[in-house]
Amino acid sequence: MHLLRRSTLNSVFSKSSVRAKFIAEKFGLPHRFNNYEDFLKSDINTVYIGSTNADHYEQVIKAAEAGKNILCEKPLALTSGQAEEMVQACEQNKVLLAVNYTFRFHPLVVKSKELLENQYLGKLVSINLNLNIDLPPGGNFRFNKKLSGGGAIRDIGTHLIDLLRFFGGEIISIDGVLDNIVYKSEVDDFSAGLVKFKDSGYGYFNVSFNNKKAFNRIEILGHLGALSIDHLIGAKLVPAKLTILHVSEAKKAFRKRGNKLLYLLRSIQKSFLKGETPSVTGYDGLINMKLMEELESKWLARRN
Repeated sequence: MHLLRRSTLNSVFSKSSVRAKFIAEKFGLPHRFNNYEDFLKSDINTVYIGSTNADHYEQVIKAAEAGKNILCEKPLALTSGQAEEMVQACEQNKVLLAVNYTFRFHPLVVKSKELLENQYLGKLVSINLNLNIDLPPGGNFRFNKKLSGGGAIRDIGTHLIDLLRFFGGEIISIDGVLDNIVYKSEVDDFSAGLVKFKDSGYGYFNVSFNNKKAFNRIEILGHLGALSIDHLIGAKLVPAKLTILHVSEAKKAFRKRGNKLLYLLRSIQKSFLKGETPSVTGYDGLINMKLMEELESKWLARRN
């Protein structure tokens, strides 16, 4: 937060008073709470909600009723029904709701989006996204279905569904699979999906919690060329690399370091201070939630 010059971190809430004390002391915060209602009454005008997925619903609605603008972690809720109520609560209380989809904000992603919008690659044919990490089951809430709603699809698949929509526009259908290939837990450790864009071609994604080494990358194919982004997803220590192929030009490559979270926070901060709709909204969270549910329901129907 010290990089956001027009904002100050003032209060922290945690259900654990020990954790609230630890965070407050670590960042030198004047106020800490283990009661959410008291936290909302403190000297704040914006709330970042980074709790377990199961807590988002109640915390967003209470923050909206308290008149606070909100940045909520993804996925927005456990169900699309909850997400819809959350969006409505924010509208009714005239507060702004943003969702923490950080990948949209990397400079190379923004540049790729610009190239697509300018038809540089011609007609969009396909988008291929991969995000595979190793996250063994343990005490992490992501492996508790009541707290998370699901595994790899809910935790990182939601990022890639959002990126597919960001690049390719609205999605009119989705199908896919969920599985436990390596780690046998109550949530999926692997998911893959195929989508159809309303105005162009197709998108594919796969995500997993079960891979110790992977070529995580973005590939976009158009009629006139293609582009790829490496080291953006799942990499922190190396600059991302954008490679562009075009029918009438030589191959190009660009490297760029970028703090995706900082770019997102600056964008959200600007929107909130101006009272303008943020670039990634509660509606994005709701749409992504519905798409995940559609994939899950189709997969369950086939299995049953």
